[in-house]
Amino acid sequence: MRVFKFGGASVKDAAGIKNVYDVLQKVGYEDVILVVSAMGKTTNALEVVIKNYFDQSPELNSSVQEIKNYHNQIVLDLFENEKHEVFAAVDAQFTELEYFLAHNKSPNYNFVYDQIVSFGELISTTILSHFMNFMGIQTNWLDVRNFIKTNANYRDAEVDWEATEELISKNVPRKTLNITQGFLGADENNFTTTLGREGSDYTAGIFAYCLGAESVTIWKDVPGVMNADPRYFENASLLNQISYREAIELAFYGATVIHPKTLQPLQKKEIPLYVKSFINPLLKGTCVSKGVDLEPQYPCFIVKREQLLISLSSIDFSFIMEENISEIFGLFHEFKIKVNLIQNSAISFSVCVEDKFGNFNDLNAILSKKFKVDYSENVTLYTIRHFTENAAQTVEENKAVLLKQVSRETMQIVTKELN
Repeated sequence: MRVFKFGGASVKDAAGIKNVYDVLQKVGYEDVILVVSAMGKTTNALEVVIKNYFDQSPELNSSVQEIKNYHNQIVLDLFENEKHEVFAAVDAQFTELEYFLAHNKSPNYNFVYDQIVSFGELISTTILSHFMNFMGIQTNWLDVRNFIKTNANYRDAEVDWEATEELISKNVPRKTLNITQGFLGADENNFTTTLGREGSDYTAGIFAYCLGAESVTIWKDVPGVMNADPRYFENASLLNQISYREAIELAFYGATVIHPKTLQPLQKKEIPLYVKSFINPLLKGTCVSKGVDLEPQYPCFIVKREQLLISLSSIDFSFIMEENISEIFGLFHEFKIKVNLIQNSAISFSVCVEDKFGNFNDLNAILSKKFKVDYSENVTLYTIRHFTENAAQTVEENKAVLLKQVSRETMQIVTKELN
């Protein structure tokens, strides 16, 4: 079997849904499972519903209605006959959402989040399944919550692999087009859970592993994986092949290639993953599989902006030892500061970090009691895998280099724009 994953951008409107049909006509749809995300920015819109719900905002009903209008317009654009059964099917999903909002008793934010946000995927797959049937492709709509079983760690649930593999391997029919939801699972009480960051890609990996699939294809609006973000680098080039190991390395440094948790189940059974264009589906795209690290062997650039470079030194010129570093990292963890680069010498310790939650000032007040603290705000961290001197010069041009670190395969450079 083949597993295809279509993200929110690919099904954001009626034209996107029709394009999915066209893609399937070109690449085939027998023995296929479509894993589909919520349409467009629906997840963000549902997060507004959740906020309004907890704030007891008078905007709650209108925020739900806005999502309903968005989906109804897509259905109207796809089906001319307003008596088509898809209208009742979508309306039933919204009725269930409204019932939950009216009757939920749980104050647990993460639990409520998962129950509400899941409607994005449930509705998108309902519409897509009905449209495929309407166009003559018979589909089998699967409620993923009956297949992927997890613990009750809402918003970042862990998969029960034994139960999940048994359910998927025994109950997913072959010789048909199966359509299911990305991102979702269910706990032992059948409450909805979500799988965390890049959850829909992970869903595709789970199904592929449990079915021993031939391949996974993630369909995007780009021709494949590039060696750099085209927004920042003019001459970004397509990578034809990436090894599992290299893809995990790139993800570790912040590249939005493929999340490691998606790759791990695929790597175990050596199932190749393709990243292809839903605009030009017959192009080869990028293959992530066992084999050479990169083909072609280009330097790969990862950019992290709005970073903070912190340098700590001992006030009395004593060495910064393991116990100091342990204490510092304990504080980073406590204040939710993400560390992206580390460099230390005898009496100083430098880190490039991400202060996503705006906690640095509070952290600095504590660190300053024991260390001399110097810091530079709004710096940029460049990571170059398989670096060359030319690649480094490209990054350093017209910038002040604050820190550079080189290992066997990787160069990291912290820069500041020159005024």
